[in-house]
Amino acid sequence: MRALLLVLMLAGSASALTGAFAGAAWAVQPDEVLEDPALEARARELSKGLRCLVCQNESIDESNASLARDLRILLRDRLMAGDSDEEAVAFIVDRYGEFVLLQPTTGGWNWLLWAAGPLMLLAAVAAGALYIRGRSTSTTEREEGLSPAEQKRLEEILKE
Repeated sequence: MRALLLVLMLAGSASALTGAFAGAAWAVQPDEVLEDPALEARARELSKGLRCLVCQNESIDESNASLARDLRILLRDRLMAGDSDEEAVAFIVDRYGEFVLLQPTTGGWNWLLWAAGPLMLLAAVAAGALYIRGRSTSTTEREEGLSPAEQKRLEEILKE
């Protein structure tokens, strides 16, 4: 009885693991695959760099979403029409925006987004340095002692 239970548990865990990895392996449907292996290899490589607009953190090569399927078909149609890799990707970017790229470009206004992190870090370091410098000057003023007017007032208070 224990042996049967062990076999059933192993079979269940094996099918669960197979199901977990099958999604990525079967994202490209058989009817999408091109007959020319070189063209299919180009399409697969390009689709790894395009973002699924539904999943947003998967490439269209890995995603099972219907929009990802449409993008894979569109990419293959452009390649079959004779577009170069750059032209095919540019066509999709023109149609869906630069968000479709998993690795956005650093040109144009995107340089501001790429530079925002380091610029914010420099601003925080500068603000911290000014704060520390301001605190150090205020403590040295306190260490210098009381002014003559303050000393006189302190003596009056202590006499009372």
